[in-house]
Amino acid sequence: MADVLNGVPARPLAEKSTAELVQRASEQLSRLVRDELTLAKAELAEKGKRAGIGAGLFGGAGVLAMYGVGAAIATGVIALDLVLPLWLAALIVTVVLFAIAGVLALLGKKQVTRAVPPEPSAAIASVKADVDEVKHAVKERSRA
Repeated sequence: MADVLNGVPARPLAEKSTAELVQRASEQLSRLVRDELTLAKAELAEKGKRAGIGAGLFGGAGVLAMYGVGAAIATGVIALDLVLPLWLAALIVTVVLFAIAGVLALLGKKQVTRAVPPEPSAAIASVKADVDEVKHAVKERSRA
């Protein structure tokens, strides 16, 4: 079997020099770090997307709440002016607007909660597993 990196026949690990082993470990470690950074970047991008959606839903809830306040004020004015039909209709519109705002606020809160904490937990767990594996391999190698 040939060494893919150098194009020479592969030798057993026991026959390799310390410099070769250090070079190989360095290459593997570099590749591992690059892969872990790629995973962390992808995970943070996903959490950022969720936070953005949540913030947008909160913004929509705020806009509708402002319309609700305007409708409530209009309801009060109309209620003072007329006794029943017009203000009752305005009150119904106000209740509907606040209900929609409440639903949007709950959806926004759920999205923001899913994005927090903004740490790449899967990447961190993977790095910890890699470190444990390297420690185990070093211990096994030192015993041999």
